[in-house]
Amino acid sequence: MLAAAVVHSLGTRRIGRCGYLFPRLPSTMDAAHRLAQVGVGEGAVVLAEEQTAGRGRLGRRWVSPPGVNLYLSLVLRPPAEAARRVNMACCLAVVDTVRQVGGLAPTIKWPNDVRLGGRKVCGILMEGRWDSGGMGWLVVGIGLNVNGAFTGTPLEGVATSLAQEVGHPLDRGAVLRALLRALDARYEQALAGVPLWQEWKGLLEGLGTRVTVRWGEQVVEGVAQGVTPEGDLLVAQEDGRVVALPAGEVTTHITG
Repeated sequence: MLAAAVVHSLGTRRIGRCGYLFPRLPSTMDAAHRLAQVGVGEGAVVLAEEQTAGRGRLGRRWVSPPGVNLYLSLVLRPPAEAARRVNMACCLAVVDTVRQVGGLAPTIKWPNDVRLGGRKVCGILMEGRWDSGGMGWLVVGIGLNVNGAFTGTPLEGVATSLAQEVGHPLDRGAVLRALLRALDARYEQALAGVPLWQEWKGLLEGLGTRVTVRWGEQVVEGVAQGVTPEGDLLVAQEDGRVVALPAGEVTTHITG
């Protein structure tokens, strides 16, 4: 899949011009960090047909059965001032892809779950490594449910796939190609300083409703008033204080 996407006129500037395809990995995130540490170029993609220890936010396991979905991680090296826009760029790239290949209308659950009808179709995980001079690299993990089936499983009602929503299987190679192109275009926007937050904000679920957010060992409750241009969630508490929760710096779980 990755070879076809790269070789056959992918036409990207950074993303996907260097790729590593594995039949099976514990985690594409860990493999991408190892490659980044030895100096792999920006935009390198690590793709696995199956993960045995895939992970999502909050340390949850990301179910990664073989041959049905897309499991990939990107190595990025953005300047510090652009790093916080990368989350928005990647979310919007997934939204662009879902719209293009499925004709569907996804939403985003803050900070970076892409959903269809209230069920997760894609999870995004971001992990940075810093040194004394600032950020060394950023690894972005993306798990996109393409042809997986969740009916009759413990994830029914929680997760969905593109195939479930459109009613037929999709060509994973075509979906991958669309995703890499969308990621490349959106990442270039993030690097150029294009303001992405209004578009990202317009796709967010739950603004104006009550939420409970686990922030480290604390629990913050209140009304999700909005988000800042940097992507922080603004929560108005009962005592009148408004707390800004930075997605890039805290572990969160939102209900509501």
